[in-house]
Amino acid sequence: MLPYTGEESLLINSGEFNGLSNEEAQQKMARFAEEHGFGKAAITYRLKDWGISRQRYWGTPIPMLFCSDCGVVPEKEENLPVLLPENIEITQQGGSPLSRVPEFVNATCSKCGGPARRETDTMDTFVDSSWYFYRYTNAKLATAALDRATVDYWFPIDQYIGGVEHAILHLIYSRFWTKVMRDMGLISNSEPVERLFTQGMVIKDGAKMSKNKGNVVSPDDMVARYGADSTRMYSLFAAPPDRDLDWQEQGVEGLYRFLGRVYRFVSRNAKPQHPEWHAQVPSALTPDARRLQRKLHQTIAKITRDFEGRWHFNTCIAAIMELVNDLYASEAAIQSGAIPMSLVADVQRRLTLLLAPFAPYLAAELWSVLGEKSVLLRQPWPQFDAELAKEESIEVPVQVNGKIKARIFVPADSSDDYLREQAFADEKVKAAIAGKEVVKVIIVPGKLVNIVVK
Repeated sequence: MLPYTGEESLLINSGEFNGLSNEEAQQKMARFAEEHGFGKAAITYRLKDWGISRQRYWGTPIPMLFCSDCGVVPEKEENLPVLLPENIEITQQGGSPLSRVPEFVNATCSKCGGPARRETDTMDTFVDSSWYFYRYTNAKLATAALDRATVDYWFPIDQYIGGVEHAILHLIYSRFWTKVMRDMGLISNSEPVERLFTQGMVIKDGAKMSKNKGNVVSPDDMVARYGADSTRMYSLFAAPPDRDLDWQEQGVEGLYRFLGRVYRFVSRNAKPQHPEWHAQVPSALTPDARRLQRKLHQTIAKITRDFEGRWHFNTCIAAIMELVNDLYASEAAIQSGAIPMSLVADVQRRLTLLLAPFAPYLAAELWSVLGEKSVLLRQPWPQFDAELAKEESIEVPVQVNGKIKARIFVPADSSDDYLREQAFADEKVKAAIAGKEVVKVIIVPGKLVNIVVK
Protein backbone atom coordinates (compact mmCIF):
# COMPACT_ATOMS: atom_id res chain seq x y z
CA MET A 1 0.00 0.00 0.00
CA LEU A 2 1.41 3.39 -1.00
CA PRO A 3 1.61 6.18 1.59
CA TYR A 4 -1.05 8.89 1.41
CA THR A 5 0.40 12.08 -0.07
CA GLY A 6 -2.53 14.40 0.53
CA GLU A 7 -3.67 14.30 -3.11
CA GLU A 8 -6.94 12.98 -4.51
CA SER A 9 -6.88 9.16 -4.58
CA LEU A 10 -9.25 6.19 -4.91
CA LEU A 11 -9.85 3.53 -2.27
CA ILE A 12 -9.07 -0.15 -2.85
CA ASN A 13 -9.59 -3.18 -0.60
CA SER A 14 -12.19 -1.19 1.31
CA GLY A 15 -15.39 -3.20 0.85
CA GLU A 16 -18.38 -1.14 -0.16
CA PHE A 17 -16.21 1.99 -0.29
CA ASN A 18 -14.02 0.68 -3.13
CA GLY A 19 -13.54 3.14 -5.96
CA LEU A 20 -14.56 6.21 -3.97
CA SER A 21 -12.28 9.21 -3.73
CA ASN A 22 -10.64 9.68 -0.36
CA GLU A 23 -12.70 12.81 0.37
CA GLU A 24 -16.02 11.18 -0.53
CA ALA A 25 -15.10 8.00 1.33
CA GLN A 26 -14.40 9.91 4.55
CA GLN A 27 -17.89 11.42 4.50
CA LYS A 28 -19.63 8.11 3.72
CA MET A 29 -17.59 6.25 6.33
CA ALA A 30 -18.56 8.83 8.95
CA ARG A 31 -22.25 8.45 8.07
CA PHE A 32 -21.88 4.66 8.16
CA ALA A 33 -20.41 4.87 11.67
CA GLU A 34 -23.22 7.09 12.89
CA GLU A 35 -25.94 4.89 11.34
CA HIS A 36 -24.50 1.80 13.00
CA GLY A 37 -23.96 3.48 16.34
CA PHE A 38 -20.21 3.05 16.78
CA GLY A 39 -18.91 6.54 15.96
CA LYS A 40 -19.60 9.97 14.54
CA ALA A 41 -17.82 12.68 12.53
CA ALA A 42 -15.87 15.23 14.53
CA ILE A 43 -13.27 17.91 13.93
CA THR A 44 -10.63 18.03 16.64
CA TYR A 45 -8.37 21.00 17.27
CA ARG A 46 -5.71 21.56 19.90
CA LEU A 47 -7.91 24.27 21.37
CA LYS A 48 -9.30 23.18 24.74
CA ASP A 49 -12.15 24.54 26.87
CA TRP A 50 -11.39 28.14 27.71
CA GLY A 51 -12.71 29.92 30.77
CA ILE A 52 -12.04 33.54 29.87
CA SER A 53 -13.12 35.22 33.15
CA ARG A 54 -10.65 36.39 35.78
CA GLN A 55 -11.29 37.76 39.29
CA ARG A 56 -8.92 40.70 39.00
CA TYR A 57 -9.02 44.40 38.32
CA TRP A 58 -6.62 44.67 35.39
CA GLY A 59 -8.45 43.32 32.36
CA THR A 60 -11.25 44.06 29.92
CA PRO A 61 -14.66 44.26 31.68
CA ILE A 62 -17.21 41.68 30.54
CA PRO A 63 -20.20 43.79 29.33
CA MET A 64 -22.95 41.69 30.91
CA LEU A 65 -25.60 42.57 33.53
CA PHE A 66 -27.54 40.47 36.05
CA CYS A 67 -31.19 41.47 36.48
CA SER A 68 -33.51 39.74 39.01
CA ASP A 69 -36.37 39.91 36.45
CA CYS A 70 -34.61 39.49 33.07
CA GLY A 71 -31.69 37.29 34.08
CA VAL A 72 -28.38 37.74 32.29
CA VAL A 73 -28.53 40.49 29.63
CA PRO A 74 -25.86 42.30 27.58
CA GLU A 75 -25.05 45.95 28.15
CA LYS A 76 -26.51 48.40 25.60
CA GLU A 77 -24.25 48.98 22.63
CA GLU A 78 -24.29 52.75 23.14
CA ASN A 79 -22.85 52.22 26.63
CA LEU A 80 -19.82 50.41 25.30
CA PRO A 81 -17.03 50.20 26.05
CA VAL A 82 -17.42 49.54 29.75
CA LEU A 83 -14.51 51.31 31.44
CA LEU A 84 -12.69 50.26 34.58
CA PRO A 85 -13.13 52.57 37.59
CA GLU A 86 -10.07 54.42 38.77
CA ASN A 87 -10.97 54.62 42.48
CA ILE A 88 -9.99 51.01 43.05
CA GLU A 89 -8.41 49.50 46.16
CA ILE A 90 -6.38 46.31 45.83
CA THR A 91 -6.82 44.51 49.16
CA GLN A 92 -5.84 40.97 48.18
CA GLN A 93 -8.79 39.70 50.25
CA GLY A 94 -10.03 37.37 47.53
CA GLY A 95 -12.58 37.87 44.80
CA SER A 96 -12.58 40.61 42.25
CA PRO A 97 -11.73 44.06 43.66
CA LEU A 98 -14.34 45.46 41.25
CA SER A 99 -17.09 43.89 43.35
CA ARG A 100 -16.21 46.36 46.12
CA VAL A 101 -16.80 49.46 43.95
CA PRO A 102 -20.56 50.26 44.17
CA GLU A 103 -20.46 52.84 41.36
CA PHE A 104 -19.22 50.13 39.05
CA VAL A 105 -21.32 47.22 40.29
CA ASN A 106 -24.69 48.98 40.46
CA ALA A 107 -26.19 49.42 36.99
CA THR A 108 -29.46 49.66 35.08
CA CYS A 109 -30.89 46.66 33.23
CA SER A 110 -30.59 47.22 29.50
CA LYS A 111 -33.82 45.32 28.92
CA CYS A 112 -36.37 46.43 31.56
CA GLY A 113 -34.67 49.50 33.00
CA GLY A 114 -34.74 48.13 36.53
CA PRO A 115 -31.81 47.77 38.91
CA ALA A 116 -29.10 45.35 37.85
CA ARG A 117 -25.67 44.17 38.95
CA ARG A 118 -22.72 44.49 36.60
CA GLU A 119 -20.41 41.53 35.98
CA THR A 120 -17.24 42.11 37.99
CA ASP A 121 -15.00 39.50 36.36
CA THR A 122 -12.63 40.73 33.66
CA MET A 123 -11.53 38.87 30.53
CA ASP A 124 -8.37 36.85 30.20
CA THR A 125 -5.70 38.88 28.40
CA PHE A 126 -5.61 36.18 25.72
CA VAL A 127 -8.97 37.57 24.58
CA ASP A 128 -7.31 40.90 23.82
CA SER A 129 -4.28 39.35 22.14
CA SER A 130 -6.54 37.18 19.98
CA TRP A 131 -7.95 40.10 18.03
CA TYR A 132 -6.15 43.37 18.89
CA PHE A 133 -4.31 43.34 15.54
CA TYR A 134 -7.65 43.74 13.78
CA ARG A 135 -8.37 46.80 15.90
CA TYR A 136 -4.98 48.26 14.96
CA THR A 137 -6.08 48.64 11.34
CA ASN A 138 -8.40 51.49 12.44
CA ALA A 139 -7.63 52.23 16.10
CA LYS A 140 -9.43 55.59 16.14
CA LEU A 141 -12.80 54.15 15.09
CA ALA A 142 -15.28 55.14 17.82
CA THR A 143 -18.49 53.54 16.55
CA ALA A 144 -17.49 49.87 16.33
CA ALA A 145 -14.79 47.41 17.33
CA LEU A 146 -13.33 47.30 13.84
CA ASP A 147 -13.90 48.49 10.30
CA ARG A 148 -14.44 45.62 7.87
CA ALA A 149 -13.26 47.53 4.79
CA THR A 150 -9.98 48.42 6.47
CA VAL A 151 -9.51 44.86 7.71
CA ASP A 152 -10.13 43.52 4.20
CA TYR A 153 -7.36 45.81 2.94
CA TRP A 154 -4.73 44.71 5.47
CA PHE A 155 -5.56 41.07 6.13
CA PRO A 156 -4.42 38.36 6.22
CA ILE A 157 -1.09 39.16 7.88
CA ASP A 158 1.84 38.07 5.68
CA GLN A 159 4.15 36.70 8.36
CA TYR A 160 3.76 35.57 11.97
CA ILE A 161 6.96 35.30 14.03
CA GLY A 162 7.08 33.79 17.50
CA GLY A 163 8.52 31.11 19.73
CA VAL A 164 7.01 27.66 19.37
CA GLU A 165 5.16 27.86 22.71
CA HIS A 166 3.80 31.28 21.83
CA ALA A 167 2.74 30.14 18.38
CA ILE A 168 0.74 27.10 19.49
CA LEU A 169 -1.04 29.10 22.21
CA HIS A 170 -1.56 32.61 20.89
CA LEU A 171 -1.86 31.65 17.24
CA ILE A 172 -4.49 28.98 17.80
CA TYR A 173 -6.58 31.38 19.91
CA SER A 174 -6.28 34.09 17.27
CA ARG A 175 -7.34 31.58 14.60
CA PHE A 176 -10.34 30.62 16.71
CA TRP A 177 -11.27 34.29 17.22
CA THR A 178 -10.88 34.97 13.49
CA LYS A 179 -13.31 32.20 12.57
CA VAL A 180 -15.82 33.42 15.14
CA MET A 181 -15.69 36.97 13.76
CA ARG A 182 -15.95 35.62 10.22
CA ASP A 183 -19.06 33.62 11.12
CA MET A 184 -20.55 36.75 12.72
CA GLY A 185 -19.97 38.68 9.49
CA LEU A 186 -17.51 41.10 11.05
CA ILE A 187 -14.61 40.16 8.74
CA SER A 188 -14.11 38.30 5.46
CA ASN A 189 -10.91 36.29 5.97
CA SER A 190 -10.84 32.82 7.51
CA GLU A 191 -7.23 32.85 8.72
CA PRO A 192 -5.39 35.67 10.49
CA VAL A 193 -1.94 34.99 8.98
CA GLU A 194 -0.50 33.27 5.91
CA ARG A 195 2.89 32.02 7.17
CA LEU A 196 4.33 30.99 10.54
CA PHE A 197 8.00 31.24 11.48
CA THR A 198 9.16 29.98 14.88
CA GLN A 199 12.53 31.33 15.93
CA GLY A 200 15.04 29.57 18.16
CA MET A 201 15.84 30.45 21.75
CA VAL A 202 18.92 32.10 23.22
CA ILE A 203 20.76 29.67 25.48
CA LYS A 204 23.84 30.03 27.65
CA ASP A 205 25.94 27.34 29.29
CA GLY A 206 23.73 24.74 27.62
CA ALA A 207 20.44 25.99 29.08
CA LYS A 208 17.69 28.40 28.11
CA MET A 209 18.33 31.85 29.54
CA SER A 210 16.33 32.23 32.74
CA LYS A 211 16.44 34.42 35.83
CA ASN A 212 15.93 31.29 37.90
CA LYS A 213 19.06 29.72 36.41
CA GLY A 214 21.05 32.92 36.81
CA ASN A 215 22.42 32.70 33.27
CA VAL A 216 20.80 35.83 31.81
CA VAL A 217 23.05 38.15 29.81
CA SER A 218 22.01 41.80 29.98
CA PRO A 219 21.86 43.43 26.53
CA ASP A 220 22.62 46.74 28.24
CA ASP A 221 25.97 45.39 29.42
CA MET A 222 26.84 44.14 25.95
CA VAL A 223 25.80 47.43 24.34
CA ALA A 224 27.85 49.39 26.86
CA ARG A 225 30.96 47.31 26.11
CA TYR A 226 30.67 46.62 22.39
CA GLY A 227 27.91 48.87 21.05
CA ALA A 228 24.39 48.16 19.83
CA ASP A 229 25.49 47.17 16.31
CA SER A 230 27.95 44.52 17.50
CA THR A 231 25.41 43.04 19.92
CA ARG A 232 22.66 43.03 17.32
CA MET A 233 24.87 41.65 14.59
CA TYR A 234 26.15 38.81 16.76
CA SER A 235 22.57 37.75 17.52
CA LEU A 236 21.93 37.51 13.78
CA PHE A 237 25.28 35.92 12.90
CA ALA A 238 25.70 33.26 15.58
CA ALA A 239 22.90 30.98 14.30
CA PRO A 240 20.09 30.81 11.72
CA PRO A 241 16.93 32.42 13.12
CA ASP A 242 15.13 29.08 13.42
CA ARG A 243 17.92 27.52 15.55
CA ASP A 244 18.88 28.04 19.17
CA LEU A 245 21.64 30.60 19.72
CA ASP A 246 24.37 29.60 22.17
CA TRP A 247 25.46 32.96 23.55
CA GLN A 248 29.24 33.50 23.59
CA GLU A 249 30.62 36.87 24.63
CA GLN A 250 33.73 36.25 22.52
CA GLY A 251 31.44 36.23 19.49
CA VAL A 252 30.20 39.74 20.25
CA GLU A 253 33.80 40.89 20.59
CA GLY A 254 34.62 39.31 17.23
CA LEU A 255 31.82 41.23 15.52
CA TYR A 256 33.03 44.41 17.23
CA ARG A 257 36.47 43.90 15.69
CA PHE A 258 34.96 43.20 12.26
CA LEU A 259 32.89 46.38 12.28
CA GLY A 260 36.04 48.24 13.25
CA ARG A 261 37.74 46.84 10.14
CA VAL A 262 34.88 48.11 7.98
CA TYR A 263 35.08 51.56 9.54
CA ARG A 264 38.85 51.79 9.09
CA PHE A 265 38.69 50.76 5.43
CA VAL A 266 35.98 53.27 4.54
CA SER A 267 37.70 56.02 6.53
CA ARG A 268 40.91 55.50 4.51
CA ASN A 269 39.31 55.07 1.11
CA ALA A 270 36.36 57.46 1.12
CA LYS A 271 37.29 60.26 -1.31
CA PRO A 272 34.03 62.17 -1.94
CA GLN A 273 36.03 65.14 -3.30
CA HIS A 274 37.76 63.01 -5.96
CA PRO A 275 36.70 64.01 -9.50
CA GLU A 276 35.73 60.40 -10.35
CA TRP A 277 33.85 59.75 -7.11
CA HIS A 278 30.42 60.20 -8.67
CA ALA A 279 31.39 59.07 -12.18
CA GLN A 280 29.94 56.00 -13.88
CA VAL A 281 32.01 52.81 -13.53
CA PRO A 282 33.76 52.20 -16.88
CA SER A 283 33.04 49.00 -18.78
CA ALA A 284 36.74 48.35 -19.49
CA LEU A 285 38.41 47.34 -16.23
CA THR A 286 41.71 45.87 -15.17
CA PRO A 287 41.66 42.24 -13.93
CA ASP A 288 41.88 43.44 -10.32
CA ALA A 289 38.99 45.86 -10.79
CA ARG A 290 36.87 43.30 -12.62
CA ARG A 291 37.48 40.75 -9.86
CA LEU A 292 36.30 43.22 -7.18
CA GLN A 293 33.27 44.24 -9.22
CA ARG A 294 32.33 40.58 -9.72
CA LYS A 295 32.61 39.91 -5.99
CA LEU A 296 30.39 42.91 -5.24
CA HIS A 297 27.58 41.73 -7.51
CA GLN A 298 27.89 38.13 -6.33
CA THR A 299 27.59 39.36 -2.74
CA ILE A 300 24.49 41.44 -3.48
CA ALA A 301 22.91 38.46 -5.25
CA LYS A 302 23.62 36.07 -2.37
CA ILE A 303 22.43 38.42 0.37
CA THR A 304 19.28 39.32 -1.56
CA ARG A 305 18.45 35.63 -1.96
CA ASP A 306 19.29 34.64 1.63
CA PHE A 307 17.65 37.71 3.18
CA GLU A 308 14.37 37.75 1.29
CA GLY A 309 13.82 34.09 0.51
CA ARG A 310 15.33 32.22 3.45
CA TRP A 311 15.98 34.67 6.32
CA HIS A 312 19.50 33.26 6.64
CA PHE A 313 20.94 36.40 8.18
CA ASN A 314 24.05 34.54 9.35
CA THR A 315 25.07 33.71 5.78
CA CYS A 316 24.30 37.30 4.74
CA ILE A 317 26.76 38.59 7.31
CA ALA A 318 29.31 35.97 6.28
CA ALA A 319 29.02 37.20 2.67
CA ILE A 320 29.62 40.80 3.82
CA MET A 321 32.72 39.61 5.66
CA GLU A 322 34.04 37.97 2.47
CA LEU A 323 33.47 41.17 0.52
CA VAL A 324 35.34 43.19 3.16
CA ASN A 325 38.23 40.70 2.98
CA ASP A 326 38.36 41.20 -0.80
CA LEU A 327 38.37 44.97 -0.31
CA TYR A 328 41.38 44.73 1.98
CA ALA A 329 43.10 42.40 -0.52
CA SER A 330 42.43 45.00 -3.23
CA GLU A 331 43.63 48.01 -1.24
CA ALA A 332 47.07 48.08 -2.86
CA ALA A 333 45.45 48.09 -6.31
CA ILE A 334 43.14 50.89 -5.14
CA GLN A 335 46.07 52.99 -3.94
CA SER A 336 47.98 52.41 -7.18
CA GLY A 337 45.02 53.46 -9.34
CA ALA A 338 44.55 50.02 -10.92
CA ILE A 339 40.99 50.08 -9.59
CA PRO A 340 39.19 53.29 -10.68
CA MET A 341 37.84 55.56 -7.95
CA SER A 342 34.34 55.34 -9.43
CA LEU A 343 34.32 51.59 -8.72
CA VAL A 344 35.79 52.11 -5.24
CA ALA A 345 32.96 54.55 -4.48
CA ASP A 346 30.33 52.19 -5.91
CA VAL A 347 31.57 49.23 -3.83
CA GLN A 348 31.67 51.24 -0.59
CA ARG A 349 28.22 52.74 -1.11
CA ARG A 350 26.67 49.35 -1.83
CA LEU A 351 28.57 47.72 1.04
CA THR A 352 27.07 50.33 3.37
CA LEU A 353 23.57 49.61 2.06
CA LEU A 354 24.10 45.87 2.57
CA LEU A 355 25.34 46.49 6.10
CA ALA A 356 22.47 48.79 7.08
CA PRO A 357 19.92 46.10 8.15
CA PHE A 358 22.50 44.45 10.40
CA ALA A 359 24.50 47.41 11.78
CA PRO A 360 22.28 50.47 11.20
CA TYR A 361 24.22 52.92 13.41
CA LEU A 362 27.60 52.23 11.82
CA ALA A 363 26.03 52.21 8.35
CA ALA A 364 24.55 55.67 8.95
CA GLU A 365 27.98 56.94 10.02
CA LEU A 366 29.66 55.40 6.96
CA TRP A 367 27.00 56.91 4.69
CA SER A 368 28.00 60.33 5.98
CA VAL A 369 31.73 59.59 5.65
CA LEU A 370 31.11 58.68 2.01
CA GLY A 371 29.76 62.17 1.46
CA GLU A 372 26.12 61.16 1.02
CA LYS A 373 23.55 63.75 2.08
CA SER A 374 20.40 61.64 1.73
CA VAL A 375 18.82 59.61 4.55
CA LEU A 376 20.24 56.09 4.43
CA LEU A 377 17.02 54.42 5.56
CA ARG A 378 15.23 55.92 2.54
CA GLN A 379 17.62 54.36 0.04
CA PRO A 380 16.48 51.42 -2.11
CA TRP A 381 18.08 48.02 -1.73
CA PRO A 382 21.11 47.64 -4.06
CA GLN A 383 20.53 45.70 -7.26
CA PHE A 384 22.95 43.21 -8.81
CA ASP A 385 23.80 42.63 -12.45
CA ALA A 386 23.74 38.92 -13.30
CA GLU A 387 26.25 39.40 -16.10
CA LEU A 388 28.70 41.24 -13.86
CA ALA A 389 28.28 38.56 -11.18
CA LYS A 390 29.08 35.74 -13.60
CA GLU A 391 32.42 33.98 -13.16
CA GLU A 392 34.74 34.22 -16.17
CA SER A 393 36.36 30.86 -15.39
CA ILE A 394 35.20 27.96 -13.25
CA GLU A 395 36.71 24.87 -11.72
CA VAL A 396 35.30 21.57 -13.01
CA PRO A 397 36.23 18.22 -11.40
CA VAL A 398 37.10 15.35 -13.74
CA GLN A 399 36.25 11.83 -12.57
CA VAL A 400 37.32 8.45 -13.89
CA ASN A 401 34.79 5.77 -12.97
CA GLY A 402 33.32 8.09 -10.35
CA LYS A 403 36.60 9.01 -8.62
CA ILE A 404 38.02 12.52 -8.95
CA LYS A 405 41.37 12.46 -10.74
CA ALA A 406 41.83 16.10 -11.71
CA ARG A 407 40.31 19.58 -11.68
CA ILE A 408 40.36 21.77 -14.76
CA PHE A 409 39.79 25.51 -15.08
CA VAL A 410 37.71 26.51 -18.08
CA PRO A 411 35.64 29.51 -19.24
CA ALA A 412 32.25 29.62 -17.53
CA ASP A 413 30.41 29.27 -20.86
CA SER A 414 32.45 26.32 -22.15
CA SER A 415 30.71 23.89 -24.49
CA ASP A 416 30.52 20.15 -23.83
CA ASP A 417 33.05 19.51 -26.60
CA TYR A 418 35.52 21.94 -25.03
CA LEU A 419 35.05 20.38 -21.57
CA ARG A 420 35.68 16.93 -23.05
CA GLU A 421 38.77 18.13 -24.87
CA GLN A 422 40.28 19.77 -21.79
CA ALA A 423 39.49 16.78 -19.57
CA PHE A 424 41.28 14.32 -21.89
CA ALA A 425 44.22 16.74 -22.21
CA ASP A 426 44.92 16.74 -18.46
CA GLU A 427 48.04 14.71 -17.59
CA LYS A 428 46.51 13.10 -14.51
CA VAL A 429 43.48 12.00 -16.50
CA LYS A 430 45.72 10.60 -19.25
CA ALA A 431 47.55 8.49 -16.69
CA ALA A 432 44.29 7.23 -15.15
CA ILE A 433 42.83 6.01 -18.46
CA ALA A 434 46.05 4.78 -20.07
CA GLY A 435 45.56 1.34 -21.65
CA LYS A 436 41.82 1.31 -20.93
CA GLU A 437 38.78 1.53 -23.17
CA VAL A 438 36.61 4.61 -22.81
CA VAL A 439 33.01 3.40 -22.61
CA LYS A 440 31.18 6.67 -21.96
CA VAL A 441 31.79 10.33 -21.12
CA ILE A 442 29.20 11.99 -18.89
CA ILE A 443 29.24 15.79 -18.87
CA VAL A 444 27.23 17.98 -16.53
CA PRO A 445 27.84 21.48 -17.96
CA GLY A 446 29.74 23.66 -15.54
CA LYS A 447 29.67 20.95 -12.87
CA LEU A 448 31.38 17.68 -13.75
CA VAL A 449 33.09 15.48 -16.33
CA ASN A 450 32.99 11.73 -15.62
CA ILE A 451 34.91 9.32 -17.87
CA VAL A 452 33.77 5.70 -17.69
CA VAL A 453 36.43 3.14 -18.68
CA LYS A 454 36.92 -0.61 -18.54
